[in-house]
Amino acid sequence: MFGYIVINEPELRIRELDLYRSYYCGLCEDLHDYYGRSGQLVLSYDTTFLGFLLSSLYEPQDEKKTESNCIAHPFKKHTSRRSQYTRYAADMTVLLAYYSGRDDWEDEQKLRGLAVSGLLKGGFRDVSARYPEKAEVISQCLSELHEIEKKNEEGSADRAAACFGNLLAEIFAFTNDEWEIPLRKTGFYLGKYIYLLDAYDDLEDDETNGSFNPLLPIRARMSETDGDFNGYVRTLLTMQMASCCRAFEALPIVENIDILRNILYAGVWTKFEEIFAKRTSPAETAEASADS
Repeated sequence: MFGYIVINEPELRIRELDLYRSYYCGLCEDLHDYYGRSGQLVLSYDTTFLGFLLSSLYEPQDEKKTESNCIAHPFKKHTSRRSQYTRYAADMTVLLAYYSGRDDWEDEQKLRGLAVSGLLKGGFRDVSARYPEKAEVISQCLSELHEIEKKNEEGSADRAAACFGNLLAEIFAFTNDEWEIPLRKTGFYLGKYIYLLDAYDDLEDDETNGSFNPLLPIRARMSETDGDFNGYVRTLLTMQMASCCRAFEALPIVENIDILRNILYAGVWTKFEEIFAKRTSPAETAEASADS
């Protein structure tokens, strides 16, 4: 995953920060217990959010709270919270990381991708056997995304983002119940946001490497008319998160609601603001003008 679904730490109380971290540690322990060290290597803030969201919505009775030490916390015990929802998040972490690693190897010959997919192959088989429908949907979404990227046609940004949105929608829909639709919508628009933000983040690298990036032709077209490309991207991303938050607010969540809102209303924007500030700073603008 991309690592964009993070908290806005300065805005959280210490108690809230500790609570959020306990789910991160719980996911880490689930990954270790079910998939070994290789599972821990793909620990993700994105799927931490998934486990945290589902736990807050369904308020599991089987949630276990423990205090322990680990390699990351060798001298001070830390709190971990685990339940069927952190286990589900661990399963989805492995599924996503395996496909991501395989695609990195097949598309760009990245050795890290080959290594990750190899290490997770056994775990991937286990998860696919438990969640065959989700594994199939994810595979189909990635195949469609690959075709869109290969054709590289005009107007591919929304279609490519929608593919990743459908992928995340499938993962967010834990079960077929009354909350399936708002969960799917939350995942769909969050997935579109993540895909487009990643494209914005990778603009220069993709341009240099000749890799597909749906925002490159938009930037080129807007530069011809002196359009505000960075402002355009901000508006585009704001639209996705507005729809995501609208779906999220339809969920009857009371527990941990302030932390979840911190992530969706502020945390997800931290990376964008870093990129935006760099690209719109006077020094950056002057350098771009000199190059042209």
